[in-house]
This record gives sequence, structure tokens and C-alpha cells, in this order.
Amino acid sequence: MNLADKNVLVIGAARSGIAAAKVAKKFGASVTLSDAKENLDVQISGVTIRLGKQTDELLRGVDLIIVSPAVPLKIPLLKSAASQGIPIISEVELAFELAKSPICAVTGTNGKTTTVTLLGLLLATAFDKVGVGGNIGVPLSEVALEVGAGGCIAAEISSYQMEATKNFRPHISAILNVTPDHLKRHGSMEVYRRMKEKIFSQQTAEDFLVLNYDDALTRDMINRAACKVVYFSRQRELAEGAFVQNNRLVIKFGGTRHELCTVDELGIKGGHNVENALAASMMAFLAGATVDGICGVLKTFQGVEHRIEFVRELGGVKYYNDSKATNTDSAIKALETFAGHIVLIAGGDDKGTDLSDFLKLVKERVDCMILVGDAAARFKSCALASGYPAEKILEAGYSMQRAVELAREIARPPQVVLLSPACASFDMYSDFEERGRDFKRIINES
Repeated sequence: MNLADKNVLVIGAARSGIAAAKVAKKFGASVTLSDAKENLDVQISGVTIRLGKQTDELLRGVDLIIVSPAVPLKIPLLKSAASQGIPIISEVELAFELAKSPICAVTGTNGKTTTVTLLGLLLATAFDKVGVGGNIGVPLSEVALEVGAGGCIAAEISSYQMEATKNFRPHISAILNVTPDHLKRHGSMEVYRRMKEKIFSQQTAEDFLVLNYDDALTRDMINRAACKVVYFSRQRELAEGAFVQNNRLVIKFGGTRHELCTVDELGIKGGHNVENALAASMMAFLAGATVDGICGVLKTFQGVEHRIEFVRELGGVKYYNDSKATNTDSAIKALETFAGHIVLIAGGDDKGTDLSDFLKLVKERVDCMILVGDAAARFKSCALASGYPAEKILEAGYSMQRAVELAREIARPPQVVLLSPACASFDMYSDFEERGRDFKRIINES
């Protein structure tokens, strides 16, 4: 991609947008960074900053628009740009165009961050230079430039990031699962699924797609893939792919069988993490990692912050931070990790998804549910309608401090306290990371 002497407009002044503006400037473009928010403190040397109302005047003379993932393509400015024929790409597309090393990209509703973090460590056993970026918090364009040639890139990709991609082509991609999420943005499950499938839409017979055989939606994607498809499965043995046999992780590929570690030896626990480990191991193996290298990492990797993260034990009660559970499916996986006796802190910015399966497990394993944020009223109403006892539901308003205080008053061994909100965080926090760290701060100051 030649950016020299181009007029580039970047929409969205969050991390990805700021990175895209800096990268475009580095490669010789004249760059304007625009955000609809007026009160941002953004200063980038050599970049024009335009905050507030976004009118068509911003499009005058523009050769290329780079859009941040938080900005939907349906906003009036981008609709106008499309009607004028101005190319619109995402920051991850920019990263792909600039990357000189192959990209291993992971998407899915749940498990992306754990899988990509693990994948980065697995790739590091085979490559001297490895970068990890994308939706995980580090802009992919920055990572692509840092790694340069001769390495490998592990990328977490969200459906938001795929919206404005056309040519994005990872060498190895994976789709972990597809369950209802982000429907306010995408409008339907059909559109959401198509956004996920864009991750392999440009792949060819030279590339690989790793799919979850146990998820009906992902299993069917083989019918729309032009690349080589390899499955992973926690539930059945496969003729080819990564699977569990006799409690051991196994890779079978090219007519050869490779035994990895046992499920019990995995550093990350829970059935969902077995799936994450299978997906990451299969991708790393296809990228060139050895079985010995893979096994060593699988046994030592302890997981990521905010995903069923042990915080502290107080009065014999263990506290876990699962703030990354921003939807019901992710929260269900957290609840399945514990045998029962859970004091659950849930709620937040409500995505409006169906709560039936979540509440079924709540009735089986949760001794008390403490609700916070915008979702509290709906969660309580649905819980009562499902038959969950009213006396087991407490409300803490918009205070994590109060939620933890209530949990401390109630919880006794062998109970555990679990923050697994099943909601986004934007009613109380800037992101799930801030929510999780606030929860941990309160626990550690108790």
C-alpha cells in the first residue's frame, strides 16, 4: 500500500485510530484524525485533529478513509464517503497491507483473548520475532511494523474490525465459536456470522482455516471456505485435526499422530480452555511449531487477566475476576468451571440477549446473585420468572464496592465469589478491563 502524498482521513480517536494516524503519517500521508467526541485530549505531531460534528466537509480531497472498529459503517459520514467512491478500510486491513510476516488470526464470540495470548507464546517457540495484537488491546498496525519480516503475528480479530475489510488475508485463521453477541451493532445473527466469516473470505488453497467442529455454525463454514480446513474438537476424535483422546490433547495431520499433554496438565482449566488450547495448538503446529515446544507452553500458561482470574482468598472464600465475560455464553463457561456454591456478581450494560441458558445454570450452581448496573432490573425479572428464589437476589445499584461488600457478608466456605457479568461495562466503566481492575482493587483492599 502506497500512502505517500495521499490525503488520509482516520475516523475514531481511540487506540486503533491513533495508531492508524501515526502509521499513515510515518509512510508519507497527509493525515486528519476525526472523532465525534468533542472533549478528547488528542495530539499527534504532524496530524490534524478534528473533534466534534462530522460533516461532509471532512471528505474534501480525501483519498482514503481508515475507520476504527468502534465506528460503524452506517454513520452518515461513511455512507456519504461510500457514495462518493472514497475507499474505506479498517485498521486491521492497514496492518495486513503493511505486514511483512504471516498473520495467524483468531475470531469467535468467546475465547479469543486467551487463545491469541497462548498462540503468541506457542509461536515464540518457532519464531525469533512474534507480535500479538488486534482486538487484544495493541493496534495490529503497530505490531505489523514492529515484527517486520521473518517473524509471525498472532492477531485477535473482532466482528467490528472485520466490517471494513476487503483484502484482509491471514495465512492461518481460526473461528472458535459463534453465539449471539453484538446484535445491536450488526442487526442479526446472520450478519454477525457473515462478519466472522470475512476472516477467511480472501484465503486461498495455500492458507489454513481452523474451525470448532463442536459448534454447528462454525462446522458448517467449511462449505464457504476456499482454503484448507482443519477442525478441532473437545467432544469427538477426528480423522484429521486437534482433539481429545483418553484425556490427552492430540494432533493428527498429514497422516501422522502427535500426542500433546493431558487435559490435567494444562495450565488453564475448564472445558472452554481445552477448546482454546486445541485451537491455538493446531494453529501453531500449522505455522511450524514443534510438538515439544507446544507441550512446554501448554503446561505453563496460566491464562489471561480478567478471565476466571483468581484474585485472593478472604476468610476461606476464593474470589475470581471474570470481567471479560461480556455476554451470557462467556458467563456460562465461567459458571461451568465451578461445581457449585457460587456467589455471582452479574449485570452491567445490557446487550438484551436471551437469558434462558444462563439462568438455567444459575439455578443449578449459584447460591446468591448480586446484580449491578443497567441490566439489574431485567436480570432480576427474568430470574424470578425462571423460578430463581427472590431471597437469593440482591441489588447493588451502580456500585462495585457495594457488590463486593454484599458478597463478603454472604459468602462462606466452600462458596466462591465470581464476578462474571454477562454484560458489557459501559454503564459504569470505560471497558471490561477497568471493571475487572476495580473489582480486584476492592478485594485487595479488603
